[in-house]
Amino acid sequence: MAVETFDASPVYLDYNATAPMRPEALEAVYDALQAVGNASSIHHHGRDAASRVDRARRQLAQLLSCSPGEVVFTSGATEANNLALQAAYAESGLIITSSVEHPAVLETARALAAGASTGLVTVSVDEDGRIDLDELRGAVQERGAALVSIMLANNETGVINDLAPVVEVAHSAGALVHTDATQYVGRLPLDLDELDVDLLSLSAHKFGGPQGVGALFIRRGTPLPQRPLLLGGGHERGWRAGTLNVPGIVGLGAAADAARRLLDDEAPRIAKLRDLLEGEILAQLPESRVNGARAPRLPGVSSITFPGAPADALLASMPEVAASDGSACSAGAPTPSHVLLAMGLSREAADSTIRFSLGHATTEQEIRRAIDATVRAVIHVRTVMDATVAS
Repeated sequence: MAVETFDASPVYLDYNATAPMRPEALEAVYDALQAVGNASSIHHHGRDAASRVDRARRQLAQLLSCSPGEVVFTSGATEANNLALQAAYAESGLIITSSVEHPAVLETARALAAGASTGLVTVSVDEDGRIDLDELRGAVQERGAALVSIMLANNETGVINDLAPVVEVAHSAGALVHTDATQYVGRLPLDLDELDVDLLSLSAHKFGGPQGVGALFIRRGTPLPQRPLLLGGGHERGWRAGTLNVPGIVGLGAAADAARRLLDDEAPRIAKLRDLLEGEILAQLPESRVNGARAPRLPGVSSITFPGAPADALLASMPEVAASDGSACSAGAPTPSHVLLAMGLSREAADSTIRFSLGHATTEQEIRRAIDATVRAVIHVRTVMDATVAS
């Protein structure tokens, strides 16, 4: 008699925090770890390391549709955001950004503008998380040359911003445009020949590369003073000093190459799984709400509010599912999601929201397990909460 097997491993639905490494990236990193050589050295081993870095730079440039010479490798998107904002602020003394940006942008902008009442303008969003373009236009036209920093896709809701009008408004006033594209790169097609931003930040581990490596795209000819955060040997054309992380960079390149080749198949498959997750949960828990559902979203991100069921209790009640109650970079914060509050959710609703994020290795079987676990957890938590109130 056949014995039915059950997969007891947790279902991983936290790709926005970090994606599992792609097999191509794992293999590339392992191979690079066995090599010897500093990419700055001129002997054979150094030239081999430099060659590996050059190849990764070309692979990432192909994914972004830009020139390899416009890519500066960093330790991740947080460093890339800091590098871009600090250099631009030194030139203009003004940053215009949105209320739903990642802390790596918002906190950097606030620190730079501290003590200068005119150094930072924060633009609001609508209830679906979309930038108020009229408010942005007014800020740019009133303040003039600045750095406009608007994320391409939100890390909590997956809502995608249409940057074409943002770029048009900013450039017409002589402002530069930076975008934190950390959650977008490798998940949907991106052509920097068409998207005319001046600066773009990304992290490898969001699209299947290793943690601890990322990049900043700086468009050729961008009038930006070179203000490196780290001083030393002048690596990366003077933008970032320090011995290059060759294995990490090689892994980034391999992940970028795999994402580029597989994107046309992965994106619609992941979107279908996301729709299955949301459709079944809303059918069984009709009082639930998908945040940003009416806006364009990344294919693998779903932010769902479960009224009457605090997110921390839900996650504790469904250990078989790895999801998030907000941005991984804000984990442990005593306040609810600033993104959801900016979208008009109450504190209670924001505290009852879970972010599910899918990716390249997610399967339908995993999604169905996650649906069952989530529904059971919500019913359980609400029952306990009701009993507590009644007592």
